[in-house]
Amino acid sequence: MKLYKFNPETLEYKRVPYLYNIFKAVTLIFGASLLLGGQTPPSQAQIEYITDTESILLVKNQNEFTEEKLIAKIKELNFKFPHIVLAQAKLETGTYSSRIFKENNNLFGMKEARVRLNLAQGTQYGHAYYNDWEESVMDYALWYASYASDCRSEKQLYRLLDRQYAEADQYVSSLKHIVLTENLTEIFN
Repeated sequence: MKLYKFNPETLEYKRVPYLYNIFKAVTLIFGASLLLGGQTPPSQAQIEYITDTESILLVKNQNEFTEEKLIAKIKELNFKFPHIVLAQAKLETGTYSSRIFKENNNLFGMKEARVRLNLAQGTQYGHAYYNDWEESVMDYALWYASYASDCRSEKQLYRLLDRQYAEADQYVSSLKHIVLTENLTEIFN
């Protein structure tokens, strides 16, 4: 779960760091345990403080990308044809090795949307960039909800991707090849 806080000076929403949320949760749990258990709080010497560098590492590790986390996120978002979504991520990123993915956190080669709700932070290298890979998946879900939600079959989705999404020749053929050779439909069954 991500929390955002409005900054009235910049008129933007900024994500509240995970560390802040963790601190609040630990404080709440600690306070509840004191009330329920009657224990005395630890002395100042027993409390360990996290440095700024450690907190940055903690947040970075929490958002670290793995294909397993991507698959879980795709399942969580309940896409109609999740194997095609995973194939798109693999194709668009060169199996997670492209510059657009590594520097922009962009799994789907998305451009910054102009007419639909989106989560992009801006454009870099001609593509949208995101704070983390999960925002990229969420933005793709917004695209999917806007344009692909009426697709009732794989054939309809592939046709839509070919007409509206693909920039490369043989895009749909490449997706089908990835789905077949990597047996992606089995991952989501």
